[in-house]
Amino acid sequence: MLSRRTFAASIAALVTAPLLSACGGDSDAATGTGGSDTKKVGNINIGPDQNRVRGKKVDEIAALVPASVRERGTLKLGQSADASPPLGFYATDDKTRIGSEIDLATLVADTLGLKLDNEEVSWENLFVGLDSGKFDAVFSNVTVTEERKEKYDFATYRLDNIAFEAKKGVDWTVKEPKDVAGKTIAVSSGTNQEKILVDWSKQNEDAGLKPVDIKYYQKDTDYYLALQSGRIDAYLGPSPSAAYHVSSAGQTEVVGTLSGAGDKLQGKIAATTKKDSGLVDAYAAAIDHVIENGQYAEVLKRWGLTTEAVEKSEINPPGLPKTES
Repeated sequence: MLSRRTFAASIAALVTAPLLSACGGDSDAATGTGGSDTKKVGNINIGPDQNRVRGKKVDEIAALVPASVRERGTLKLGQSADASPPLGFYATDDKTRIGSEIDLATLVADTLGLKLDNEEVSWENLFVGLDSGKFDAVFSNVTVTEERKEKYDFATYRLDNIAFEAKKGVDWTVKEPKDVAGKTIAVSSGTNQEKILVDWSKQNEDAGLKPVDIKYYQKDTDYYLALQSGRIDAYLGPSPSAAYHVSSAGQTEVVGTLSGAGDKLQGKIAATTKKDSGLVDAYAAAIDHVIENGQYAEVLKRWGLTTEAVEKSEINPPGLPKTES
């Protein structure tokens, strides 16, 4: 596993390599930061001095927080320790947690008048922490599912999308299965996007069209290089990762997006709390507040996630269905 510093360095090395050179500038407007010592990859600030968008306490929203949490004065937050830019990863100082998830969680905590007490743990321990009361909330790319709704409450803050990433300048867009007929598409094995791509390929064959030529790569750098060399037409992966690579490397573009749940339901990412903890209404109200005042849009723009914005926070909306046994 890469160390935090090695991971940050690998991003910088990746986008300054000959085939994947960064094209972005260093404008403060693009990153929301300033200073001659700022560390950037393309237009993305990966240094420890983030100058985050900050909110202010709204008394009527803060009053929705249970008294025990208000008296404590902190919002105990759990986030996945995995490095997954632009959602959550470590800055170049090897210790500062940065990314869209911590930025949004900070805005929510500010609105609730609470100080953020953040801890990074393994994915499975996020839910263990909620169950035990160690965490008040998880902001860590958690998708709403019907199974999870049995134990947790959700307040949505982002769409759960996947994206087709292709070489910059291609005259091609993807909206439906026929658009990938006969194309060579890379995807990660064992993922939901692989399942969707295989299903689309079968639909094309059933309709008398060419199937998708599906390719698999072990590393992100492998499919980036395959895109540049023309060995594949596109890579299908998580939309945030595609947006980050597009912004940081400047050599590719997103040619189509769709719900990570497939054609039948729009997947949604949500702030997660233990069921009946009394916190979900406060989270939803805080998210709605920062949507209305424009700070939410600032954060998403900063990390290249504007296309995943929600118009308002929904509490416990329809989630991905349970997997049939």
